[in-house]
Amino acid sequence: MTALADPTAPPPAPSAAPRPPAGGRRGRPPRRRPSGAGRTLHAGPLAYGILVLAVLVSAFPFYWTLVAASRSNADLAQAPPALVPGPHLIRNFEAVLEEAEIGKALLNSLVVSGSVTLGTVLCCTLAGFAFAKLRFRGRGALLAVTVGTMMIPPQLGVIPLFMLVAELGWVNQLQSVILPGLVSAFGVFFMRQYLVQSLPDELIEAARVDGASTARVFWSIVVPIARPGMAVLGLLTFMASWNDFFWPVVALSSSEPTVQVALRQLGGGYVHDQSVIMAGTLLGTLPVLLVFGLLGRQIVGGIMQGAVKG
Repeated sequence: MTALADPTAPPPAPSAAPRPPAGGRRGRPPRRRPSGAGRTLHAGPLAYGILVLAVLVSAFPFYWTLVAASRSNADLAQAPPALVPGPHLIRNFEAVLEEAEIGKALLNSLVVSGSVTLGTVLCCTLAGFAFAKLRFRGRGALLAVTVGTMMIPPQLGVIPLFMLVAELGWVNQLQSVILPGLVSAFGVFFMRQYLVQSLPDELIEAARVDGASTARVFWSIVVPIARPGMAVLGLLTFMASWNDFFWPVVALSSSEPTVQVALRQLGGGYVHDQSVIMAGTLLGTLPVLLVFGLLGRQIVGGIMQGAVKG
């Protein structure tokens, strides 16, 4: 006979559900996180040592310019030379102002470099947007011709350019230096490549659906997105225009000099005063450092934006 179950006994506990195999529901191996995911990378002593060495090598020429500009010519002729700034910086600045029209040269260079930078950034951004996102006949051929002009040495165009400037009566005038540099093939190609990567086609199509014109699309959509690239192009253009020597010395005279032409006057004579030349070089370098300080945040932001994948 079978035994009767005790009615007062508690009900049996439900059996646990079977667990899936370790490899997943279908037997696949579990996914492993990448070794570097979610971790903060820390630089070691070697990386910091390389960075410090790179900073010292990069900053030493500017520091030596400061030291040479604050010393006398006799101090620079000593062996070994002094590595600490001296007391003659103000006197050397006064000598620069007396020997060359450095004040007028700084003003002329600011006008020329500022005008060239604004014109290049605006025109190259417009052309880059057209080549990157607009569809028109002959776009590829025009872009090829534009990029092809970068392979022509600029020295080959000096004689016809000077003949044109002379016909217009612009010799020894600042517009002879400003107008030829308002557009650059490098700037057009640079902004075209930047907008191809950074400007989605969906934004332009959405603006078109809302009834925006091409000009409205450029000012309201393209310019905010292209701002980091415009800052990089502006800095490169300002530095190139500020340091340009060959064309200004051809088109301008000593009465309307830029900084580089004025510094050339400091090297005249039988005995070169190296401390005065270094003082003039220091004065000519400060505006470039100021522009880099103003645009540095935009440049770093553009680099970080390009390094992060969407």
